[in-house]
Amino acid sequence: MEHVIEDPRKRITARVSDTVRVTLEQAAELLGSTVNQFVVQTAYQEAQRVIERETVIRFSQQDARTVLSLLDNPPKPNKRLQDAVKVFKGTVRA
Repeated sequence: MEHVIEDPRKRITARVSDTVRVTLEQAAELLGSTVNQFVVQTAYQEAQRVIERETVIRFSQQDARTVLSLLDNPPKPNKRLQDAVKVFKGTVRA
């Protein structure tokens, strides 16, 4: 009976121009890594940066103080907001 060990890693392939391939090879060689290692590490780092940039909201200390102040002391609703609430209550049934 043969024991087959499945590799948990998955393959990603890409078709690139000669210019891109040569550039990737040169960069990988300069760092002492394979093209595969270079591409995977670089793509992974960029993916992490994109995810953080698109999912994290950054506030300065002043921004944070302003938001907290507005939460603690909300402004009184203006006429447009009051009218919108009336329309909403008229169209939504509890």
